[in-house]
Amino acid sequence: MADAVATHVVTFGRVLREAGLEVGPGRLADALTGLDLVELSRRDDVYWTLRQTLVSRWEDLDAFDAAFAAWFLRAPTAPVFRQGTETASLRLLRRTSATKRDEGDGGNAQEDQTSLGYSPDELLRRRDFADMTPDELENVSRLIFEIASGRPQRKSRRLRPHHRGHDLDMRRLVRASLATGGEAVERAFRSRVHVPRKLVVLCDVSGSMEAYSRALVLFLHALVRSGRGVETFAFGTRLTRLTRELIIRDPEGALSAAAERVGDWSGGTRIGYSLKTFNDDWGRRALARGAVVVIVSDGWEREDAAVVGHEMARLARQAYAVVWVNPLKGHPDYQPLAGGMRAALPYVDRFLSGHNLASLEELSEVLIGIERRHAA
Repeated sequence: MADAVATHVVTFGRVLREAGLEVGPGRLADALTGLDLVELSRRDDVYWTLRQTLVSRWEDLDAFDAAFAAWFLRAPTAPVFRQGTETASLRLLRRTSATKRDEGDGGNAQEDQTSLGYSPDELLRRRDFADMTPDELENVSRLIFEIASGRPQRKSRRLRPHHRGHDLDMRRLVRASLATGGEAVERAFRSRVHVPRKLVVLCDVSGSMEAYSRALVLFLHALVRSGRGVETFAFGTRLTRLTRELIIRDPEGALSAAAERVGDWSGGTRIGYSLKTFNDDWGRRALARGAVVVIVSDGWEREDAAVVGHEMARLARQAYAVVWVNPLKGHPDYQPLAGGMRAALPYVDRFLSGHNLASLEELSEVLIGIERRHAA
């Protein structure tokens, strides 16, 4: 019975993510814990438990209610997507449909106006990176670049001119009053605006990750190209900074430069040692302080897994949030049994897969609205 409830709630979480809500493993675990304390036969108890644990923003309530009615009450309803947060997959499908209409499909043109129809890009979204041919990986590089445009945000420390601000901008007000004889005819305001938060990515390029390394390094390249404040590292048996190599405009050129820079590509794995190097060398420079840190790895540690836990605790104390991306999590039967993965999970705010385009879209959306889950 417990397994059936867990499966039901996890699948409902996927429905909510498609509706635009940020529902990660932590929230699902909270929901399951809450359901253990209520009577499952009482619909109101189930509703309020799930609403309290899975919804964090008031603007998500309508989407949650519609999804709950459709999933638990079997009430027919159209899919609900929060305004301004439609998934990258929908944007991709709409672009594909528009392209088809522009090129012309003969007698099917009218049908394409009411249906998204077949899309080769949609098939690639669900295809595992490990199963892709070199040509397919080349085709998805453009899509990866579009997916990686999302960045975590924070409020700026400095006040900047804003027409809806609450603080008077005295300098602009006085300057403008010179043209009206000293009379402040028009008031100028300032406000704190949202700016990109620092983003640090550490990507495992060891032998166990070889099937996914190319696609994931392409994702790193796209993140670096998205703007300032992104730092990237690769690790296998040691840590290597790749930010300079990945700033190259051409993806293939960036990949070649990264492969040449990393001497232990497709070698062994020393996650704990690599994290210690990052904390000792780069943590002292406050690189991770206030940043969102993304670790891409399958969690297979060939040395002492306790070192992974110790260094993850150090990292979590500095970072705003820690996201772990594990391509193996995309398999339906996956369980975090690897020693390094088990040691790291208590200090991870979001645990995601990264095995295909759809999972990278989810990662991008999580980064945009990331919230910290563990205490400093």
